[in-house]
Amino acid sequence: MRLSELISVLIFLGIIILVYSVEILLFLRFIINKTKHKKGKPELSGKKTLFIHFVAITGILCFLYGYFIEPYWIEVKNVDILTNKFKNTTLKIVQISDLHTYINTKDKNDLATIINPLKPDIIVFTGDTLSKIQALPLFKNTMKRLKADIGKYAVLGNYDIWNWHYLDLFGNTGFKLLNEENIRLKKRGEVFYISGLTCAYPDKYYDVLKNIPKNVYSVFLYHYPDLIESLKSLNVDLYLAGHTHGGQVALPFYGALVTLSEYGKKYESGQYKVGKTILYVNRGIGTEAGAPVRFWARPEITVFNIRPKK
Repeated sequence: MRLSELISVLIFLGIIILVYSVEILLFLRFIINKTKHKKGKPELSGKKTLFIHFVAITGILCFLYGYFIEPYWIEVKNVDILTNKFKNTTLKIVQISDLHTYINTKDKNDLATIINPLKPDIIVFTGDTLSKIQALPLFKNTMKRLKADIGKYAVLGNYDIWNWHYLDLFGNTGFKLLNEENIRLKKRGEVFYISGLTCAYPDKYYDVLKNIPKNVYSVFLYHYPDLIESLKSLNVDLYLAGHTHGGQVALPFYGALVTLSEYGKKYESGQYKVGKTILYVNRGIGTEAGAPVRFWARPEITVFNIRPKK
């Protein structure tokens, strides 16, 4: 975690602790005075006291929303991209990321009912499969049910490398795991490439991308957004990442408190143009283990419609 992120989290937590500590003290003083039958100005009124009550109640409502509503309120986001590298073809790519599947994930990982009607050419998954090993059958069934006309491709995330490297995560799902390789594909005779790199070996990006022809459309899958400023000499038109969860907990006007990314908030979520490359950082579907909340960072499915510029 970057120092700036740590400071942001400490300030945020400090404000929460302060507000609820004052609220508890106000109620304790009110109860003590009532017990002693003291008369005088009501302890729970007054503008300052009412403001503390308002902030405390708002905080509780925000927590309830972040726990019960937003984690299951998936946003389908459409992104249109124009390119000179396609002449007559429109390519539709659907990106999902960071499922962090639990055994009791309810319906939010039943993604087929959302994605299949979109009729994607390609579905890509940019890492972080499970939070519990017992959820592997649910994860596999979810991924197997997804349909794409041309193919389904995935890369491993940090959770997968650290915790599940010994598991066959994508067997019998129809997803091809891209590990330091690229795939040459066609739609209606027009060529494009999908490349993928496991986040265990970030230094391998050059070997993966160096031989992709400059005149074809190139999509690069990598769990972190951290390689974006290293790709200047390589043919990457669209770089798809996840990992940050959009902060998972974000604040209006400020954004993500924590991204756990090399560049911090610089590439926290959404679309960025860096040189000739479009970077898109998906907020993901799931939540970190032990923190099943989302606030101001809705789970996301992203649909890329890549069209000829003319």
